[in-house]
Amino acid sequence: MPDDFVMGFESKADAQEMLLALKVRLASFGLMLHEGKTRLIEFGRFEALSRQRRGERRPETFAFLGFTHYCGRTRDGRFMVKHKTDGKRLTRKLTALRQDAWRLMHESLATQHQWFAAVLRGHYGYYGRPHNYPALNGFYREVRRTWMRCLRRRSQKSRRMGWSEFETLTTHFRLPGPGITRTWAQARI
Repeated sequence: MPDDFVMGFESKADAQEMLLALKVRLASFGLMLHEGKTRLIEFGRFEALSRQRRGERRPETFAFLGFTHYCGRTRDGRFMVKHKTDGKRLTRKLTALRQDAWRLMHESLATQHQWFAAVLRGHYGYYGRPHNYPALNGFYREVRRTWMRCLRRRSQKSRRMGWSEFETLTTHFRLPGPGITRTWAQARI
């Protein structure tokens, strides 16, 4: 049985019945659902429309597999489920990245560049989904800012490095820019 999962139902009664049955089934094996992570939410095209008619806000969002899933619309007004990088995950990743970059501060520029480029490629590979470009671009900018801070802390002479000097440096050691790596055909969760 999977560790985490999401189930969708047309009616609230079906969802409540399944939740009760799942609790009973897991209890027969001595297991139980985590109450803090288990919830029923109103989500989807019809819920979004009914909430809009009632004058309520749009349906709730939920975080799953590092993404926040929310109800959105295409350019021509059709309903779609959109995904963006989960804020908590992004914060944890950036904190860990800064700590690792600090450890690599006195390595050669080629080694640092190779490491930062690998981090960015890995991040784009997982989070590079349609409609997530703003989060990818924000991560890219934070990685550049972190690298520049590390370079400025290497010595007293390098503390005077500004963005123009950093841009000159990154023309030789170019970091991969943000991009969508998973198309709609591949973007199934």
